[in-house]
Amino acid sequence: MEELDPFKIAQQQLDKAAEIMKLDKQVLAMLREPMQIVTVQVPCRMRDGTTKTFTGFRVLYNNARGPGKGGIRFHPEENIDTVKALSAWMTWKCSLANIQFGGAKGGIICDPKKLNERELESLSRNYIRAISRFIGPEIDIPAPDVYTTPQIMAWMMDEYSKIKEHNVFGVITGKPLEVWGSEGRNDSTAMGAMYILREAAKLKKINLKKATVAVQGFGNAGHFAFELASKMFGCRIVAISDSEGGVYSEKGLDLAKLEEAKKRTGSVQGYSGAKKITNEELLELNVDILIPAAIENQITGKNGDKIKAKILLELANGPVTPEADEALARKGVFDLPDFLVNSGGVIGSYFEWIQNQQGYYWTREEFDQKLDVIVTKSFKDVMATQKEYADKGKKIQPRMAAYIIAVGRVAAAMKARGWY
Repeated sequence: MEELDPFKIAQQQLDKAAEIMKLDKQVLAMLREPMQIVTVQVPCRMRDGTTKTFTGFRVLYNNARGPGKGGIRFHPEENIDTVKALSAWMTWKCSLANIQFGGAKGGIICDPKKLNERELESLSRNYIRAISRFIGPEIDIPAPDVYTTPQIMAWMMDEYSKIKEHNVFGVITGKPLEVWGSEGRNDSTAMGAMYILREAAKLKKINLKKATVAVQGFGNAGHFAFELASKMFGCRIVAISDSEGGVYSEKGLDLAKLEEAKKRTGSVQGYSGAKKITNEELLELNVDILIPAAIENQITGKNGDKIKAKILLELANGPVTPEADEALARKGVFDLPDFLVNSGGVIGSYFEWIQNQQGYYWTREEFDQKLDVIVTKSFKDVMATQKEYADKGKKIQPRMAAYIIAVGRVAAAMKARGWY
């Protein structure tokens, strides 16, 4: 895939929305850049007794509507442009869901697969020490993201609590249940996407019991998307992939066998009885529903016109570039944007934060019911905005409709606060 700057893509998307909605230029200038960028050097004691220093980031994009919210990535190719882009998308995601958060994001440039548990704990705690002045339940609330786990969140929460000399459970979300995480948070990203899929299928008159699905990515989001799409709707998952490549079977794939193959060989390509395919081939399969659940910039100007799916459910952050948007629109693909589709994760974090603040915890059924209400309303808001512009003779895609809602809410909060 071509190398693209994700932050430039985020700015392009914002600029396009601003033009359509005739946003005040001074507001656009404020919204095109993050409010705060923190870069830290994080020491880590290694197993051989040496100390290695890693570079970490925390970006607060906008807090007009509430404290910053966003995950922390541990990735060898992490960079500030990706973190800035993700913090921008978090801002629009929280605004579209209409929850009391702004957008933020963080990360450390490291390869967690090469670190043992003690090194991971040391790195996690030292990162929190380095950014402790910039986070807090009312300031900026981190969460897990790529290659970070509930255990890492527990270490981070514990370290922050030590600094503050009392328990601060609400500083981090995505924690284990033992330290007041929330029922339902673990698969809330995929669960939210399933509620969106249900509404999209109704609109497009697709019978999900007969639908074929391809999922790119077998991490947390992709794994749960596979499980929930088959369990909730009876969809046939015909393809799945990970960083090594994918497998395809017209008859459908078995999740337990995939898990076993991944454990045994390190890749889903170890699955027997299915055709091996590349990640690029998976995206171009003739399926009803395509779920990119891996990394950014997977569907671009080069392959956008080769997408055959009826519904494109963007479960990953930034999987579709602006050039691909145009190609998908021409082909009539119903492309539902990332910050609508994967908002279940941050809504789940919002629920965990609320429960931490109250010291009162919900059942899984309550969690799912509240999640369904919020994401379903977001979907209907996006469709209504798209129709409103169509009635004015301006044809826009769901992504731009979602941007118009989200940016409008942030701009309104900034105006109410007297920022311009």
